Amino acid sequence: MSNDEQRQARHQRAMEKLKSHVDERVANASEERGQLLILTGNGKGKTTSAWGTVTRALGYGYGVGVIQFIKGEWECGERQRLQDDPNLQVATMGTGFTWETQKRETDREACEAVWQHASRLLNDPNIYLVVLDEITYMLKFGYLDIESVKTALQNRPVEQSVIVTGRNAHRELMAMADTITEMQETRHAFNNGLKARRGLDY
Repeated sequence: MSNDEQRQARHQRAMEKLKSHVDERVANASEERGQLLILTGNGKGKTTSAWGTVTRALGYGYGVGVIQFIKGEWECGERQRLQDDPNLQVATMGTGFTWETQKRETDREACEAVWQHASRLLNDPNIYLVVLDEITYMLKFGYLDIESVKTALQNRPVEQSVIVTGRNAHRELMAMADTITEMQETRHAFNNGLKARRGLDY
């Protein structure tokens, strides 16, 4: 047997083993229901990832709701591109970054108002996916009660999935999650003096 034939034989054995492993995992994944996903960590891309999943769900014609707790006043290319889709609902807190407003009570009231909209989405069986963008900050700052958020998530329609984004996700939400992705920052352009770039960062 030539070296090329031996290499091919080794490759085939490895791929057969990998396929068997993947097939077994697929066969064991029999439960079907909505999921709770958390995108957290200090790295870039949490909201971007969530919007990617929004696009995927809309592509299949599912109802989607997005609640933006922090970035509502900022331009958002994804929101601008998708906002005319009849299956998408978007609500924003509208006060911008809390470190800009520096008005706790105003921010808390705005948060509570948009949370009411989120609560309606989390109770609607026609909404396949809900994104709670940057809600982690609302819990950290004490604008929302963790028990209220947990109850809404636990009582949502069984087929509904929820994506939570933001740094420092609450440990009780982490305990509930089906999937957790932690974005790790190795390097960020902003820290080296590069401005956020339209079409790339927002």
